[in-house]
Amino acid sequence: MQKALPFGPWPTLGYVDSQLDRAAVRRIDPQFLDACAAQETCGFYLVGGEMVVLKRSGDGFYPMFSAREISALAPAAERVFLGLVRDAGRFGVALPHDAIETLKADERFHVTDLRSIAVQGLVPSDHLAPLAEAKALLHWHARRHFCSNCGHPTEVVQAGWRRDCTHCKAQHFPRTDPVVIMLAVSGDRCLLGRQSRFAPGMWSCLAGFVEPGETIEEAARRETLEEAGIRCGRVRYFASQPWPFPSSLMIGCHAEATSHDIVVDYDELEDARWFSREEAATMLMRTHPEGLGTPPPVAIAHHIIRAWVEKGDGVFT
Repeated sequence: MQKALPFGPWPTLGYVDSQLDRAAVRRIDPQFLDACAAQETCGFYLVGGEMVVLKRSGDGFYPMFSAREISALAPAAERVFLGLVRDAGRFGVALPHDAIETLKADERFHVTDLRSIAVQGLVPSDHLAPLAEAKALLHWHARRHFCSNCGHPTEVVQAGWRRDCTHCKAQHFPRTDPVVIMLAVSGDRCLLGRQSRFAPGMWSCLAGFVEPGETIEEAARRETLEEAGIRCGRVRYFASQPWPFPSSLMIGCHAEATSHDIVVDYDELEDARWFSREEAATMLMRTHPEGLGTPPPVAIAHHIIRAWVEKGDGVFT
């Protein structure tokens, strides 16, 4: 996805290409973790629910804090080990709601959501993947303080990558929810839908969670049929993307439509319709005469649509 294409270089997909060595074998070594966190080269990302704390730095922002800086800000709710970058530790730190509200009023900081950070390019792109990791992992911790097996409290182990029940000894691990996101195509047309929460004029690929006992291909066919009434045959994997809202893996696909009459499930979608390849190209380039557009380049839907606009049926080979 890096080669130059007719309407410009391929844009960067968000939250991918992490530079982190997750160093999973070091998660069980408390002495290493404490020494790592105490190093001057160690960096901490501050997260509070959906919000991320950025430092104002010159004309821009920077997302990483030192141990000295965070100790002066607020007590942490949780701390998780994300990995190493050239032997320097990276941690995610959860801040309580009141601390986040206090930092919002402090002109030294900019508190905003991770989606806005990615779309607006507020920080260097190499920080997006560890921020996504931190947000997803800390979101899981915030909802796993009690055992789902017996209801007793759980405690953090393995540097945040497991919680153990203090009563029944059940072990709980962070979860990632697989989601298929697919573009159904038929000849020179593609199927796009929109939800009421979308920005005005934005249309995107259909998407849905993979269900137990289901393959990626089966999920792509089922979701397209359920949401838009379109049956599909061939399904080809395209690419994947971590999506920390709250903790999904987007599995991008192209699907070959074998029917054409749309029947919208209005509980899931506001609308769905066919778009020509030419029209989809104008939407990608933000030149559509009616102001219609696709998701921004940080989202995998943009890349799925663009690949089809560029390659046509070649996406199935």
